[in-house]
Amino acid sequence: MTTRIVWHPACRLHQAGAGHPERPERIATVLEALRAPELAPYLAWTEAVPADRAALERVHPAPYLDALTALAGRGGGALDPDTYLGARSWEAALASAGVAIGAVDAALARQGTGEGRRGSGGGTAFGATRPPGHHALGARAMGFCFLNNVAVAARHAQHCGCARVLIVDWDVHHGNGTQAIVAADPSVRYVSMHQYPWYPGTGAEDERGVGNVFNVPRPPGLPRAVYVRDLLAAVDAATGGWRPDLLLISAGFDSLAGDPLGGFTLEPEDMAFWTRALRERIGTAPVAAVLEGGYRLDLLAAGVRAVVRALA
Repeated sequence: MTTRIVWHPACRLHQAGAGHPERPERIATVLEALRAPELAPYLAWTEAVPADRAALERVHPAPYLDALTALAGRGGGALDPDTYLGARSWEAALASAGVAIGAVDAALARQGTGEGRRGSGGGTAFGATRPPGHHALGARAMGFCFLNNVAVAARHAQHCGCARVLIVDWDVHHGNGTQAIVAADPSVRYVSMHQYPWYPGTGAEDERGVGNVFNVPRPPGLPRAVYVRDLLAAVDAATGGWRPDLLLISAGFDSLAGDPLGGFTLEPEDMAFWTRALRERIGTAPVAAVLEGGYRLDLLAAGVRAVVRALA
């Protein structure tokens, strides 16, 4: 089975400022890792189209998008202490959201071709998104994020006919933006495992939305098997009697042991195990993963390779 890698060269253009951990080398490292010769037989590559206004406005209100466009036109500026829009960052953000949309399109296009088998999942894709997105609220940039890529992807999938979307987020930081965007919508279920208490301070277990939010807040330093077990238990709770039409993964690799922005103990093979286990749980539904965090380049490369191998 071939996994589609969706990317766009403009994702390199975002400059967050000297010394910022969300640096262009991240996406260069991801693409280099995926071009390893041993992966070539299992991957196909697609260059995305930047997201259009209609796709963005399913998540982000027009005045917010207008404000970012205007700020970019003035050469950029700081949106919060961690989030800086550089001269070409808006171009990168539009490309990143387009990559997430393209990953959904690639996964959905493979469904029904006969290539997927129950238990191994339907079509699969990995979106090399940068800048990341899961902290972006509907009308506020924060936490390195301008547009909520996974929420834009979910709304696009629903526009294409997927009635129920499951989002699983294993970034070490809680996806507060994703949760806020979908918390009142029972057609989307959101599962997040994250370090707690930690940035951004949200993601307590009692934050349930309309019963569609399943947070797994955990302290740093636990045995890796505990994290692996507890995320899958939350997915089982979220999908009991509820079969998604699409799985979206907010794939953050800052939850790997040794990342400078987190304290979890996970290894790349744990994320590969999660990926295979999630596919078994959702049957033949397509799967699209999008890149979130991950700030030590060697760990990022190893984690991405492991997840993409498991998708393929």
